[in-house]
Formats: sequence, structure tokens, C-alpha cells
Amino acid sequence: MLMSKNNIIAFLSIFAFFGLAMYFPFTTPVKINYPKSWPKPVYDFNKNPLTQEGIDLGRKLFYDPILSKDSSISCSNCHLSYTAFTHVDHALSHGVNDSIGTRNSPSLMNLAWHTSFMWDGAVNHLDVQALAPISHPAEMAEDINNVIKKLQNSTSYSGMFYNAFKDSSITGEHLLKAISQFELTLISSNSKYDSVMQKTSSFTPQEENGYKLYKKNCASCHIEPFFTNNQFENNGLFIDSLLNDYGRYGITKNPNDSLKFKVPTLRNIEFSYPYMHDGRFNNLSEVFKHYTKGINKSKTLSTHLKTPIVLSSNEKVDLTAFLLTLTDKNYLFNKNYGFPRALFFSENE
Repeated sequence: MLMSKNNIIAFLSIFAFFGLAMYFPFTTPVKINYPKSWPKPVYDFNKNPLTQEGIDLGRKLFYDPILSKDSSISCSNCHLSYTAFTHVDHALSHGVNDSIGTRNSPSLMNLAWHTSFMWDGAVNHLDVQALAPISHPAEMAEDINNVIKKLQNSTSYSGMFYNAFKDSSITGEHLLKAISQFELTLISSNSKYDSVMQKTSSFTPQEENGYKLYKKNCASCHIEPFFTNNQFENNGLFIDSLLNDYGRYGITKNPNDSLKFKVPTLRNIEFSYPYMHDGRFNNLSEVFKHYTKGINKSKTLSTHLKTPIVLSSNEKVDLTAFLLTLTDKNYLFNKNYGFPRALFFSENE
């Protein structure tokens, strides 16, 4: 039976559609989900649109030690998904050849709202942040060009880069953007605190009192809803004579930035110990002791800390109770954030 002209045109259209799809596979757009009450992200998604293919690629790269010089260290070695994407078994980050870094790894969450990265703000854009640990001699100690060469020798990565960016060549730009895409999905917005703010839950009396204490003593630097002001503050720590780390000053060389470090988020603080840029405090009791009795009143001390903080033993317990409401188990144990076994051990590997 002969096909009509309209049927022929329809057939050719369908053939062309699926034929093109074979050679130019489509990407699956993804949007990050966050509470309507939150401000809009500052990250420009127009320059790096999220796709499922890009996120999958970034997730595999994040967990792959191929990024390090001797293929022994991955991003996840210092940023564990179930400990708020930091490490808890040592104060300072560890790298290749059993080397020890100079700082505690920061938690990774809600990065679409950050304008600076690292404890000292050495990086001002997420899309280049991964270069810092890749090239740091005490972390991955690798050159980005060598990483590209290793990835080019992998058939699985070649296909994943093509699916994500529609480009058969593997470039440093696409590598870094893929890692960013995965990291941008690390949203923490589903703690008990969040449910209280959405009026679907309520604080206990102890948590409510802790919330009041937080607003009185902590909220000037740890601002809701992200529980950081994304600024650099001197929080009164005495300098470690071994590390000799002056924080932001090492980047700007401005004396006014001496001993200033980026304010970390309090979200998931229950799981992100040890605390401070050098991991000097192992628990919240030590942190409270510092803020109530251990402040070093130097020239650049944060103005928010010039008035002494006074907390009774019971108030410390109440404040702790509130801080525990910032634990987001959906974020900590999200299967989409963990080791992507299927991406490493697929049938095509």
C-alpha cells in the first residue's frame, strides 16, 4: 500500500528526530529545589545549565581518585557525604603520599549561594574551585593537563563528557563545570528547623530557648537560613604557632584581614566536627568554652564578639538542642549524593 504525502512527511520527521538523537543525544535539564522563602541563588546557571548527564559526570569525577597524582585521593576523601561533606577522623586534610594539609576541610552545601570559597576566600567562583585541591601539593598534587590526559584514555569518560556537553573533546573547563554541577545539587533545606520555619513542626521548649540564645549570641555571623554570612571574621582564635595561618590576610595582604576566616555554616553541625579552620575543637563544648572564656582580643576581632558572651550550663544545653535541629538527614544520607557505584561498575566499564 502506497503511503500518502502527509504520511511520508510524518515518517521522515520521526526518522530525522530519532536519527539526530542517535548522533546528538539530548540532555535532561535539572533544577535545584529549595524553599520559596530562600533568596535566589547567586550562581549563574545560564553559563553552566544543570543537566542530569552533567551532574552524573560531576558526581563520578568527585568520587574518582584519578584526579590525584597517584590516583589515591578523590574529592570525597576529604568531603564525605554522610558527615556533611567534610572529614571527621582528623583535624587537617590528608593528601597524596600521606601528606598533611594546613586546614580542616569545609562542609559542602548550598553552594549556589556562595560568592567565595575556601577558608580564606582564595577562590571567587565555584567553577574553578576544584583546581585548588587538584593542584595543591599536600592534597591531590596533580596538574589539570595530566588529569585531562588520563580522562581522555577512558572510554567511559569520553562518552560521559560527550553526553553532558555535546563535545567529544575533554577539556578542563568542562571537567570543572561538571564537578560544579554535582556540587550545586548538594542542598540542605530539610532539617527540623526548616520544618518549623515552614510551620509543619514546632520546637520543644528547650529547642525554642536555644533558638532565642542563638539569635542573641550567634545570628550576627551565622545568619538564617544558611547560617553563615559568607563573610570573613576574626572569631578570636589564638594563632596556631605551628601552622602560622593568618587566614584572609594571606590572600589580600591587608592587615585588616589578619586572622579572618570564612564563617562556616551551622547546618549539620552535629556531623561536621572537628570545628574551626584547623579542626582544633572536637566538640561543641569546646566551642562554647572558646566563645565564653577563650576569645583573643586582637585588633581585627569581629565587632560582634567585642561584647562578652555569657552562657550558663543549662543555656549551653539548650543552645545545643537548637543546633541539633539543623541536622538534615535527607541531605546527609541522600543516595544521589553518595558514591555512584553504578557509574563506576556499569556494564560498559
